[in-house]
Amino acid sequence: MELADVNHSNERDGKRNLIPYFSGTMYPKIVSAREAVEVIKSGQRVFLHGSAATPQRLLRALARRASELKDVELIAVSTLGELELAKPEYADSFYINSLFVSQNIREAINQGRGNYVPIFLSEISRLFEKGIMPLDVAFLHISPPDKHGLCSLGVSVDVARAAAKYAKHIIAQVNPNMPRTHGDGIIDIHQVHTLVETDDNLPELNYAACMTESDRVIGKYIAELIEDGSTLQMGIGAIPDAVLQSLTHCKDLGIHTEMFSNGVIDLIKKGVVTNKYKKKHRGKTVTSFALGTRDLYSFVDDNPLFAFLEADYVNDGRIIRTNPRVVAINSAIEIDLTGQVCADSIGTYQYSGVGGQMDFIRGAALSEGGKPIIAMGSVTSKGASKIVPFLKQGAGVVTTRAHVHYVVTEYGVAYLYGKNLRQRAYELMRIAHPDHRESLEQEIITRFGSRVHAVS
Repeated sequence: MELADVNHSNERDGKRNLIPYFSGTMYPKIVSAREAVEVIKSGQRVFLHGSAATPQRLLRALARRASELKDVELIAVSTLGELELAKPEYADSFYINSLFVSQNIREAINQGRGNYVPIFLSEISRLFEKGIMPLDVAFLHISPPDKHGLCSLGVSVDVARAAAKYAKHIIAQVNPNMPRTHGDGIIDIHQVHTLVETDDNLPELNYAACMTESDRVIGKYIAELIEDGSTLQMGIGAIPDAVLQSLTHCKDLGIHTEMFSNGVIDLIKKGVVTNKYKKKHRGKTVTSFALGTRDLYSFVDDNPLFAFLEADYVNDGRIIRTNPRVVAINSAIEIDLTGQVCADSIGTYQYSGVGGQMDFIRGAALSEGGKPIIAMGSVTSKGASKIVPFLKQGAGVVTTRAHVHYVVTEYGVAYLYGKNLRQRAYELMRIAHPDHRESLEQEIITRFGSRVHAVS
């Protein structure tokens, strides 16, 4: 086998050839990032591969074309790293229409240089499939091809597989540091129109490093709710990793989740996660994307114990509910005294998105022995209560009060299912920060009267 020497541009961004050439096989044209993005035209819609697969080399090249372009719409779920295109000086050239608001575009969205589409993660692929949001171009970040010419979408299959299927033109950033993952993320290199080579390291996040004592206490409370043989879904952040650190006493846990981080790897190595009792994909850890450190990326590379599947399947409530004792762990920005959960905005300020929270909260509730859990610290960094009489004006309700079962803070566990509004309010007051319980009780009395003062 020898390195490809056909269809190459003279400008290669200083990188060596990473695409192997096999006798009789012609690969798509390999060009520089600058040349690749020349296909983009004003007014087009461009999908961006997300999370740890954010195609930074292509995005930087696109930013350099800003003066030539106008009203290019960028579609993404969640991206990582600095996004130059989101800066104010590019507002006339690029418009960010986001399906989930990540940190690097939050300012742009809230200052009007883009907007947010509220949608369940499980339904995003339909936007592309049904032509509701037709894609002109998809920017992907893939592994090099194997001997069959097959590449992998790596650690971010989620909605990228659907984007690759329905986009009119595919530009792929190919990278030997992108793990080859098993599952739905296989893409034939002949589906790609243009290739750009890079060997950049993937972005890394370590939630354990920013874990607080409050997170650890919450993790222990949740761990006490988890039975042997349960199937886990974890949202993003330090609390899910805190839960995982507290589960070493459990046996034969399963994983069916939209995403996971490093904490899952430790439990697999210790034999705590075996996926033995799952009804769907028994023996395999199921996810749609993963985000963590280099150790995680190395562990999932060509590892048949993992199945990276499309989000419309992973987050389908009909699939989730078939697994036994599904425990869904998700976070909130604030929750009102009736149990309404705001998880995507601070008032009218768009902070994140709906994501997969409702997909899994409902799926867990319908699972035999399932437990849907909302977990959060009791107060903000400024000491304000996250358990409030009313959600802030303009706040979005991601999970309705009818869907909420368990709410966990560092002060305990509130079980709301089957309780009336007054009972719910007292349950939530009980796990609020002590500094705020008196004022919350006054709000409860004002709203519901003083006839009942405790939960029976």
